[in-house]
Amino acid sequence: MDDKSYNPFAMAQAQFDKAAEVLNLDAATRQLLRQPMREYQFSIPVRMDDGTAKIFRGFRVQHNDARGPGKGGIRFHPQETIDTVRALSMWMTWKCAVVDIPLGGSKGGVICDPHNLSSREEEQICRGWIRQMAKFIGAQVDVPAPDVMTSAQHMLWMLDEYEVIYGQKSPGLITGKPVGMGGSLGRTEATGYGVIFTVREAFKELGVEIKQTTASVQGFGNVAQFAIRLYQQIGGKVICVSCWDQNDQKSYGFKKESGIDPDELLKFTDRFGGINKDKAREAGYEILPGSAWLEQPVDLLIPAALENQITVSNVEHIATSVKLIAEGANGPTTPDADQKIAARGIFLIPDFLANAGGVTCSYFEQVQSNMNYYWEKDEVLGKLDVKMTSAFQAVSELARKRKLFMRDAAYYIAISRVAQACKDRGWT
Repeated sequence: MDDKSYNPFAMAQAQFDKAAEVLNLDAATRQLLRQPMREYQFSIPVRMDDGTAKIFRGFRVQHNDARGPGKGGIRFHPQETIDTVRALSMWMTWKCAVVDIPLGGSKGGVICDPHNLSSREEEQICRGWIRQMAKFIGAQVDVPAPDVMTSAQHMLWMLDEYEVIYGQKSPGLITGKPVGMGGSLGRTEATGYGVIFTVREAFKELGVEIKQTTASVQGFGNVAQFAIRLYQQIGGKVICVSCWDQNDQKSYGFKKESGIDPDELLKFTDRFGGINKDKAREAGYEILPGSAWLEQPVDLLIPAALENQITVSNVEHIATSVKLIAEGANGPTTPDADQKIAARGIFLIPDFLANAGGVTCSYFEQVQSNMNYYWEKDEVLGKLDVKMTSAFQAVSELARKRKLFMRDAAYYIAISRVAQACKDRGWT
C-alpha cells in the first residue's frame, strides 16, 4: 500500500473485516458495523479579519451508539477528509468498548489550517460548527472533545455557543474543557499517562525491568510530552523525539543519548509542538532527519503523531533491539506493516487500547460535569490507571490464550461487545 493510495477508512474496514471473519459475525451485524450510522457534512461561513467571507467544510460522523452516547474529538486540519473522520469514528467505537466505558464512537473535523487563522477566526469556525450540529449532539446523544489542533479554548467557545442556542447550562455537552469551567483535573495528562500504564504492564509481561529500557518517540504534542514524563519518572529513558517543523514543512529528529528533557525542549517549542532546531542544537541535541525516530536502537517505540507512519516501506528500518511498540497515535501502523511486526515477535500495544486514556478521562469528565461534582487529580489518575490496566490485562490474556497478535485480540474483545449490544437492542 503506497502512501498516496492510503485510505484510513479502507484500513479501518479491513481491520474490522478480519475480526468479523474470525468472530463469525452474521451478515447484518457486519453491514451495520462496517459503515457509520449517521454522517453530517456542512459548510461554515466565516467573516475573516480582512472583511472577506470564507467557507469552511465541517464534518461529524456518528459510527455506532449501541453502547451509549457518541464520543469523539473534533480535528482542525488542512488535509481533513470525510474518510479520515469515518475511520476515526469507527476506531472510537472500538476504543470505548475495549476499555469498557458506556459510550459509542463519533468523530468530527473542519478542513482548515489554524496556523493561518487568528484567534477570532478560529472562534467563528467553532461557533459555526456548533450552529450546524446543535440539533444532533448533546450530553445524552453525542459528546465532542478536542483533537488534532483543537484545545480547551475551542471547546469552551463551542459549549458557549450551544448554551446560547438552548438557553441553559450544558457542561456535559463537551469534554476537554478548561479546569474550572467544567473540565476534569488530569485530562491533560490522561492520554500520555494511559500509554505508559499499558507500557508498564507490557514490560512486566515481557519480564523486562523498565529502569533498563530506552525509548524513541514520534511527535512532541500533548500525548508525547506526558508519555515521556511518566516513562522517565518510572525509570525509563527517552533518547530521541521527532516532530513536524511548520516552517520547513518537514519533520526532524532530536536525539540526546543521556536522555531528553521535555521541560528543556518545551522552552523552545511553538504551540503546535514544533521545536526550534538552532536552540535545540545549542542545548546539546543532535538534529536528525524526521524518519530517524524509527531507526533508533531502543527497547520501545512510541508513534504519537499521525496515522500511516509505520508502513511496509519503512518497517524494516526498525532496530533489532525493539521489543515493544505502543501506539500513542491513531492508526500509525498499516496492516501490511503489522504483519512484519508480528513476524518479528515485537510486542505491540494497539492504538485503540494504548491511547484510550484520553477518552477514558473524557468519560470521567462527562460523569463529573453531569453530576456537577469534581474529583481531585489523584483520584482521576488513579481511576484511569485501574481502567487502563484491567483493559490491557483482558486483551493480553486473550492474546496469550488464543496465541493472537495484540491488535487482533483487542479487536475481538471490542467488536464482540459492540455486536452484542446491537443484538441485545434487537438491531440485528
